[in-house]
Amino acid sequence: MTGHVIVERRGAVLSATLNRPEKKNALTGAMYETLTEALATASADADLAVVLFSGAGGVFTAGNDILDFATRAQDPSAVEDSPGGQFIRALARFDKPLIAAVEGNAVGVGTTLCFHCDLVYAAPSARFRMPFVDLGLVPEAGASMLAPLRFGQAKAAQYLLLGEAFDAETARQIGFVNAVAPAEDLFALAMQAAQALAQKPRAAMLATRRLMRGDREPLYAHMELELEAFAAAVRSPEARKAFMAFLGKSK
Repeated sequence: MTGHVIVERRGAVLSATLNRPEKKNALTGAMYETLTEALATASADADLAVVLFSGAGGVFTAGNDILDFATRAQDPSAVEDSPGGQFIRALARFDKPLIAAVEGNAVGVGTTLCFHCDLVYAAPSARFRMPFVDLGLVPEAGASMLAPLRFGQAKAAQYLLLGEAFDAETARQIGFVNAVAPAEDLFALAMQAAQALAQKPRAAMLATRRLMRGDREPLYAHMELELEAFAAAVRSPEARKAFMAFLGKSK
């Protein structure tokens, strides 16, 4: 399963590419575990300065693999400590710069992951969506706090409550992505930014990032509240109905 995430070291940059294009890079528990291990590796290695996320096959990720997720969710006690939960905790607490190169669909965690990235680059095909409510669920990765802070309450309601998608140009206009680039140039642009960050004076860069982010404890606490609410929502009839409908369509 680790072949579904390609982790490569490129100088001082650790590249993590979601590589399950036949399933639109939908994330399984094993893939989350690999991503968490990649963050741990980058955190522990002083020679690694930046982590870059991307997706293979013209898509970032379709979000959670619903079949894998629904199977794991049958054990209520495992939801909060699931591989996905462990990954978003590691993501939020990671202290080095994070970059995302987004092409095609970025659904669910594909969008919420970007809230934690310092730089996000998108291809014109990028389409961000957080359909948690539609699935009978609640947001994760701190999105219910970070979206209102980033977009304002009105836009956050549009994207979280209505579950509306937004495209690459809209994402640029609202400050969610730094730039939109042709698909064939996207990864190179993101890697160029990653390499530029890697060459900066390390202590000054990390200190500046910490100062920009401020006190993160309220975010960590909010994420735990989200995970508790998420675990309760997973067991709801609404969520079970939504999962069954989704799986029925995918057959």
